Amino acid sequence: MKDADCVEFLQWALPQLKMRWPGFRRVRAQACKRIQRRMKTLSCPDVQAYRFYLERHREEWTILDTLCRITITRFYRDRQVFRTLMREVLPDLGQAARARHARELRIWCAGCASGEEPYTLAVGWRLELAECFPDLTMDILATDADAGLLSRGAEACYAWSAVRNLPSNWLAEAFQVREGRYCLRAEFKTPVRFELHDLRSPLGESDFDLICCRNLAFTYFEEPLQLHVAEAIHDRMLAGGVLLLGVHERLPEGGPDFQIVSERLALYRKPPFPDGTSSR
Repeated sequence: MKDADCVEFLQWALPQLKMRWPGFRRVRAQACKRIQRRMKTLSCPDVQAYRFYLERHREEWTILDTLCRITITRFYRDRQVFRTLMREVLPDLGQAARARHARELRIWCAGCASGEEPYTLAVGWRLELAECFPDLTMDILATDADAGLLSRGAEACYAWSAVRNLPSNWLAEAFQVREGRYCLRAEFKTPVRFELHDLRSPLGESDFDLICCRNLAFTYFEEPLQLHVAEAIHDRMLAGGVLLLGVHERLPEGGPDFQIVSERLALYRKPPFPDGTSSR
């Protein structure tokens, strides 16, 4: 399948999945390879044949939706983001949690893939901040719509390419090498709970101090769906809580009330109540 044929197909198909082509422009190769493999399985000789198949078999759209989920992830992705989380954001959230007599700091990592982001937070908290907050534990809900990725996250063993950006002391203390893979030690896995969840569907939990939704909804979803996700995130966050997007993402205009903490790092805050308290 030629690149031009795949581009034309994606520009036709993505709006029907409530996704937008601009988000896929630079990463389309991953989706195109998957689609080509699927076409071969179905004996579709070209994209026109696959379009015809989609029009005759509505259930195929669900499969196509999974083929268009882009996964690019690693530990400590965007170093300045995690440095800011560890030095400023998490300490501030920890102090706020302590002020309201909370016993845990609650985090939701939406679109967690195979766990690199939530585990980075868990490792950083244990090694850098836990001693400062002995009265707080960290509870991280890690969700993704791909059960296979979640299974890999639960195993928590990774190739060098996934962990190479970690600070050297984090890597040495949190991982052990097994058969050429870097496996997270059990004590660093404890705070993370994996759950199958599509961000386009309601989430049963709420009252999060920090929500990470990076390089997913606000890159790939069409704007009305982005607004829906932004509202859902806002509803599930404590007043004064922080939202982290991908560094190249921005919240859509006309969405819920968030204050900009850092436009460069795509950090936002849900305004606290007038008395400075959260919803707890």
